Amino acid sequence: APRESDEPPDIERRTFEFALRVVKVCSALDAQPGVERTLNKQLLRCGTSVGANVTEAQAAQSRPDFISKMNIALNEARESLYWLRLIAASALLPEPQLAPLTQEADEIARVLGAIVRTARRNLDSS
Repeated sequence: APRESDEPPDIERRTFEFALRVVKVCSALDAQPGVERTLNKQLLRCGTSVGANVTEAQAAQSRPDFISKMNIALNEARESLYWLRLIAASALLPEPQLAPLTQEADEIARVLGAIVRTARRNLDSS
């Protein structure tokens, strides 16, 4: 598993792959009618937004801009984790099918949290 010190290119690749997996899960959910569609849209929006914000952060205009975009990515990762847990708890998809993606959302949130903390520390000490 990647470590925080592997930061930008690694987290960018990792969040892209996470988004791809979210798209596949949402595709399975979308085939079902009703409430699944609503949850699907929520997960699809935040799950794909994580990597988009990480990518935007790589082109940030300043350190505060970088921190802001990474913080948005962190919030989207946490929201993804919430929707994945809710989908599993609701038995809309089998929990074992969601467990690896749920774990990845948690790990990505931890890595992004560490990146934000480090960037803030570096901003405060400059």
